[in-house]
Amino acid sequence: MRERYKTWEAPLSIAPMMQRTDRHYRYMMRCITRRTLLWTEMVTSRAILHGDKPYLLDFHQDEHPLVLQIGGDNPEENAEVAKIAEEWGYDEININVGCPSDRVQNGNFGACLMLDPPRVAACVEAMARVVSIPVTVKHRIGVDERDRYEDMLDFVDTVTDAGGCMRFTVHARKAWLQGLSPKENRNIPPLRYEEVWRLKQERPELVVEINGGIKTLDEVREHLEHVDAVMIGRAAYDRPMLFAEADRLIYGDDAVAPTPHEVSRAMMPYIEERLREDDGCKLHHITRHMINLFAGYPRARTWRRYISERHHLDGAGPEVIEEALSRMPSEEELLTG
Repeated sequence: MRERYKTWEAPLSIAPMMQRTDRHYRYMMRCITRRTLLWTEMVTSRAILHGDKPYLLDFHQDEHPLVLQIGGDNPEENAEVAKIAEEWGYDEININVGCPSDRVQNGNFGACLMLDPPRVAACVEAMARVVSIPVTVKHRIGVDERDRYEDMLDFVDTVTDAGGCMRFTVHARKAWLQGLSPKENRNIPPLRYEEVWRLKQERPELVVEINGGIKTLDEVREHLEHVDAVMIGRAAYDRPMLFAEADRLIYGDDAVAPTPHEVSRAMMPYIEERLREDDGCKLHHITRHMINLFAGYPRARTWRRYISERHHLDGAGPEVIEEALSRMPSEEELLTG
């Protein structure tokens, strides 16, 4: 049996994002950073229990370390899913207590669960009892009118007292369950970083990770002065190459930062493998995540346009990436400006 990663020790992670952090995106990010902790999209517990498990759970071994995030409020169901996650090879399982969407609320999970700390505690306790991998919680700083620091502290303490939770990932914005869309909930409520820092200060025995509005590695290093770990969300998708220096700057590795050219070439064997082995997999399922590889580089628009116009065509394969690369400045030209 392979050695488990100590995911709770990772100082940097990429947030779970619906329609974003699927297995193809995660593999691409592994071509950019070997150390950053990766997360799946949120998957409901009932989907895992009753749905197509290989489709929902399969991943490439190179994706480790990897966290499975689930949504669900039933302790017994969540415990069963935790056992499945461990058997499937995940390094950690996380409960979503932060998403404010109507669909999630209707299923009684996500941010609305912050209003029911004992239920979250029961889920964590049931899951931790049956697995050896870490069970963690991702939540908001508050929900609706229950948004004082003391309310968040009560939530964290209630879950902690149940035993089994090794890390709290805190989105430093409150969530409004009514009146704001999920997108607005990511932008309109103000960021309250100091309250997450205070949580770490007052509960030093906990692993506290901060999330929300963080866009650069310099900001990551600033937050690491106050908390154990930092999670980056949308910026990781819009500008994936910002992680090219993560292994060196955040993890202290002597790794040489890859170029977008090297990442693109590294993706070609993976594309060939997936198109050959996965029924129904099309090039655009993978390359839609590669559109932003050259974000911030010269002629990024050329890259985006060429792939966007061709990756849906019948029979399209890695040659689309090869041809797109031929239209970009060379690595030498980028280095010399």
